[in-house]
Amino acid sequence: MSSIKSTILGFPRMGSDRQLKKLVESFWAGKISETELVEGSKKLRAEHWALQTSYGLTEVPAGDFSYYDHVLDTAYSVGVVPERYQNLDKEGGIQAYFAMARGLQNKSIGVDVPSLEMKKWFDTNYHFMVPEISDDQQFSLHSTKVVDEFKEAKELGYNARPVVLGPVTLLTLSKAAKGSSSAPLSHLSKLIPVYVKLLGQLAAAGAEWVQVDEPILALDLDAAVYEPAFDQVYSEFAKISGLKYLLTSYFDCLGDNLAWAAALPVDGIHLDLVRGASDVDAALNTIPADKVISVGLINGRNIWKANLNKQLETLNKVIAARASASAPVWVSSSCSLLHSPHSLKPEAGHLDEETLGWLSFAEEKIEEVAILAAAAIDSSSVEAQLQSNAAKVLSRQQSERITRPAVQQRLASLDETFYSRQAPFTERQQVQRSALQLPLFPTTTIGSFPQTAEVRKARAQFRKGALSPAEYQEFLDAETRKCIEWQDEIGLDVLVHGEFERTDMVEFFGENLEGFVFTKKGWVQSYGSRCVKPPVIFGDVSRPKAMTVDVARFAQSCSPNKPVKGMLTGPVTILQWSFVRDDQPRSQTAGQIALAIRDEVVDLEAAGIKVIQVDEPAIREGLPLRKSDYETYLKWSVDVFRLATTGVRNETQIHSHFCYSDFNEIFTAIKGLDADVITIENSKSDLKLLGALEVHGYAAEIGPGLYDIHSPRVPSVEEMAARFAALQKYIPAENLWANPDCGLKTRGWPEVKESLTNLVAVAKDARKQHA
Repeated sequence: MSSIKSTILGFPRMGSDRQLKKLVESFWAGKISETELVEGSKKLRAEHWALQTSYGLTEVPAGDFSYYDHVLDTAYSVGVVPERYQNLDKEGGIQAYFAMARGLQNKSIGVDVPSLEMKKWFDTNYHFMVPEISDDQQFSLHSTKVVDEFKEAKELGYNARPVVLGPVTLLTLSKAAKGSSSAPLSHLSKLIPVYVKLLGQLAAAGAEWVQVDEPILALDLDAAVYEPAFDQVYSEFAKISGLKYLLTSYFDCLGDNLAWAAALPVDGIHLDLVRGASDVDAALNTIPADKVISVGLINGRNIWKANLNKQLETLNKVIAARASASAPVWVSSSCSLLHSPHSLKPEAGHLDEETLGWLSFAEEKIEEVAILAAAAIDSSSVEAQLQSNAAKVLSRQQSERITRPAVQQRLASLDETFYSRQAPFTERQQVQRSALQLPLFPTTTIGSFPQTAEVRKARAQFRKGALSPAEYQEFLDAETRKCIEWQDEIGLDVLVHGEFERTDMVEFFGENLEGFVFTKKGWVQSYGSRCVKPPVIFGDVSRPKAMTVDVARFAQSCSPNKPVKGMLTGPVTILQWSFVRDDQPRSQTAGQIALAIRDEVVDLEAAGIKVIQVDEPAIREGLPLRKSDYETYLKWSVDVFRLATTGVRNETQIHSHFCYSDFNEIFTAIKGLDADVITIENSKSDLKLLGALEVHGYAAEIGPGLYDIHSPRVPSVEEMAARFAALQKYIPAENLWANPDCGLKTRGWPEVKESLTNLVAVAKDARKQHA
């Protein structure tokens, strides 16, 4: 057996202090040039390679960096640039790339293009841009980004492994362009030569191994379609002299795909043995002896310190089974560390020592990989590290902070009456219409309004003690009042308070619940330059006091004639967008959160709030990758939403919100939530929601989004009116709402004001036409 290699599949891009976010946003704002963006990014990559090497990794990934999204990078590199963007890069820059990412509206040069559709990357909170493949799609090597970054690493002296998103995954995640009918995968034969050209350049640059990510291997695949597709691709790749391929998949086991994947002409197979641990025995019996097995033993998606002694047992099992094999074993992360915060170092002094000892971020995970690799060769060389790790794992297991008997008993004692409203929707709807007196086609927004520099400055001053609690509250009240008065002025029908007191829709609630801790710089990338700082759920969850009642009561007092929504985040979304404890089922933690939200909903109603929104944008995100696991998840995710929302009277209108998903797969579950009104993303996905409505129907009220809030462009009245007219063919007028796709937190006030004014005009005109 050759020596053990230690590596990871990818590293977070943003930097220890979100340097990339600042670079990219400065470029967008015109504060730095493209050259400065490029040079700043090179410096960041060099720092990341140096960090990985300092812990003793024997090989580092190159090409895992991105200005916005790695799927977009790959599509751009192979020439999948829709026609509407193709004239934007005449100077060879990256204007088209960023237009595909976020849209571009520049009236002075006559450009107004929306962005590509955005979806969740498997079951993570990372979003990718969906490539569009036309019937006459032609591919070309449009960018050599991965080659350039490999050369950078090589010139700096690092042993680097280029990372490439595989062609089968790229096409499977793509969609047919509007007006096209061919399945994206049918274009595989035309795409392969472009990949071969790219890989040839990597070989010429001196690459030995290439990591080819094909995470769709973790999905249920039709072997009759995918086995020949993979064989076609990798048979061609194998003809390139001098390159070896590590075929990687992650987020679940390979399962039924293992046998034919292992037979492909590649040189190594990566196994996610955190989420796909059930693969190990079958893999050891199936993967040929001349192929490397890369064992993903360090969790790239959660932040708990690995039990190294336990993972070492698995590693030694693999090594023993491969003792006679000609290929080595590699130790790696389960997936890219993209989904982990950068480093625990900034948390020293912020988190208590006990909690700090339980955690492991990307930098610490690199060390864990290196320790496992060293231990597999000679455990005595890292005995002190293994003992320290065991002590901290035991500390978490035995901590009295974890379990709260009263919380567990409350959840266990519930009966079926906690999961149903007092009356069916048809009865509730009549009572709510009488109580709310809303017009036809009511208008609303999803919740948040722009978090301006003034809002962020006031929050920072308050946290530093420069503003007293009373002064800060006075500022928030003033912002809330202005926001409500403006909404009333332009004619919105159901108002929101703007959420100026909230940094994040999950973090805010975690800060007000027990069982959570918060990091200082635990940022992870959500999409583009957007970073989130997920709370850490370490123990049983409960609500010690009301969280939003005071601000909702004040907001409603600012609007005597129109309802103001109480704004809450739902239990599944709080769960999905947190780092979740792994010592009990996720469904149990979600149930505890649901009870806390239920208490808040009841208190809001008692305070006079007639419309309460409980957002669940992450409910599709949590859907397991294997269809055999769907039913169990959808059952408990629907149950916890109902548990959170069914404690109110019939006249209280419950809203929920969903975004950036394939809703067909979960639409039956959405119906099962029994919300009175749902608002749902629609504009970025070419009205795919209409297909779900046509198949499944929807009897309650619904507001499909009329414009994309993730783009700075302002939609015209005509654009939104056309979308609204299409919706009226599928949704009864009395059930249809007008609203944006999502919250407006990341947008600026000028574009928000123009966009919402246009939206109100669309609704008013529709009422006239319907009269």
